[in-house]
Amino acid sequence: MPDIAVIIPARWGSTRFPGKPLHPIAGKPLLQHVWERARRAKGVGRIVIATDDARIASAARDFGAEAVMTSKRHPSGTDRIAEVARGLENATHVINVQGDEPLIEPRLIARMARTLCEDPEVEMLTVANAFDAEADPGNPNAVKVVRDRAGWALYFSRSAIPFPRKTGFSSVYRHHGIYGYTIPFLFRFVAWKPSPLEKTEQLEQLRALENGARIRVLLTKHASVGVDVPADAALVEAHLAK
Repeated sequence: MPDIAVIIPARWGSTRFPGKPLHPIAGKPLLQHVWERARRAKGVGRIVIATDDARIASAARDFGAEAVMTSKRHPSGTDRIAEVARGLENATHVINVQGDEPLIEPRLIARMARTLCEDPEVEMLTVANAFDAEADPGNPNAVKVVRDRAGWALYFSRSAIPFPRKTGFSSVYRHHGIYGYTIPFLFRFVAWKPSPLEKTEQLEQLRALENGARIRVLLTKHASVGVDVPADAALVEAHLAK
C-alpha cells in the first residue's frame, strides 16, 4: 500500500518576513495552523516539519509536531524535503505543503494523496484555480499555468498566459505552490541542475518540464491565502475570526 508523507519546509530567514513560521496568528504560530490542517487530511500518514532553525524545531515540538533539522545550505524547500524524505524508510510519496499556507484545505491535500495513489502515471502533481474577476493575472507574484486537455502542465509563468489575443478564453489559472511527488522522482528532480527557464522565471517547477517530466495539475475552487508579508497575516487572522 502507498505510504504518503506530508513534509512542511519552514525557514527563519525570509527576506520579506524574517521569523514568519512563528508569527502569531489567532493565538498560534503560523506554522501550527498549517500543521493542524495537514493533520486533518485523509490518506496521509506521517507529517514532518523540515527546518534549518532550532527555534522553529523547538516550537514545532512544543505544539506536538515531528520536526527534523536539515542543512542550512539547501537552495530551495524542495532540496530540504528531499533530505528529510531520505530518512523516511516506508514512504512511497511526499506532498510538499508550504509552511506559509495557514488556510490550506485538508480535502485538497487528501485529493492529492488519492491521485498519487490511484494513478501510476503521476510522478509529480500540483494544483491551480481559476483567477477570480478581481484578480490581476499580470501580477508576477501570481504564477500562471496552462494545461493540456488531459490535465498535464504545458507551461508555468509569471507573465499572463495565455495571452488574450482574442476575447472569450474560458479561464486563466493561478498556480498553488503545493506539490506531490513519488519518492524516486523527487530524488531525480533534486539531482538535476537548475534549468535555463527555471532561472529565467525563478520557477523551480520548470526544471521538471525542461527535463521532459510531466506535471499533473489538479483544478480546485479553493484559493488559499498565503502569507508573504506581515499584512497578509492580518488578512488570515480576519478570515479565521469569521
